[in-house]
Amino acid sequence: MKRRDFLKSAATIALTAGIVRKLDGANVLKTEDSKEESAPDLVALRGDSPADMFDAGIALLGGIKAFVKPNQSVVIKPNIGWDRLPESGANTNPDLIRRMVKRCYEAGAKEVFVFDHTCDYWVECYSKSGIKSAVESEGGKMVSGAVEEDYREIEVPGALRMKKPKAHRLILDCDVFFNVPVLKHHGGAKMTCAMKNFMGIVWDRRYMHSHDLQQCIADSVLIRRPDLNVIDAFRVMTSGGPRGNANSVVRNLKSLLLSRDIVAADTASARMIGFPLESVPHISNAEKLKLGSTKLENLNIKRIKL
Repeated sequence: MKRRDFLKSAATIALTAGIVRKLDGANVLKTEDSKEESAPDLVALRGDSPADMFDAGIALLGGIKAFVKPNQSVVIKPNIGWDRLPESGANTNPDLIRRMVKRCYEAGAKEVFVFDHTCDYWVECYSKSGIKSAVESEGGKMVSGAVEEDYREIEVPGALRMKKPKAHRLILDCDVFFNVPVLKHHGGAKMTCAMKNFMGIVWDRRYMHSHDLQQCIADSVLIRRPDLNVIDAFRVMTSGGPRGNANSVVRNLKSLLLSRDIVAADTASARMIGFPLESVPHISNAEKLKLGSTKLENLNIKRIKL
């Protein structure tokens, strides 16, 4: 093993197995000197592997078993909207999804489902993105998001525009919901990230586009708050999104963000790619709905480089 690879592996092992350990049932971390501290509000990581960054980040939040209990059903919701290869930055990184499915089953999950209501033809999106093979290699189940009968109309208390959407049954019925978007530019919404990823759990996206898109995106989070948001900022399309084209710019930021606070996650993501908050109104709209905070300076943020 090369020295560089050895050091990277050692750093990951230290984070996931030695420095941070889960205390039974408590949202508390213990370090080597036995001091206790609250779990961070947001974990920001940089490294060469999205999968290894996930392991390090989830350890700092108490480990996968802090989120997934034995015999629970889990939904992992990536962005798989486009018939594009992983290198394009249009969809969530398949290696990240593979590792998440694996860890969920290791925690005792009964079933792990992955789906998206895609923009391009779903069969091609699932295949070309690499996510279908990644999920199935670890025993997860890919589910089509293109069947209207799988969506149920619900009332969303507190919503200002999207008050009675049809939401996918998996989101409504699962025990654990992981929201795993890719960070990228979007021509209409300005930015795709944690909240924008909710457009893939509702049936009628045209309604959202025609009834104040920025407010509808914020409203959609009221359907079901994720247990954790995992932001794929490994390959980031900073222009020419969301599908990508010959003029798109894709930057290798090699980053990952994890947070229970969806507003904080999107705020940090916007800063990462240089988008002012006022240019992404759904973030402040969600803060007004008390879905999280844009005030990162008041949060406990852990930054890790692997």
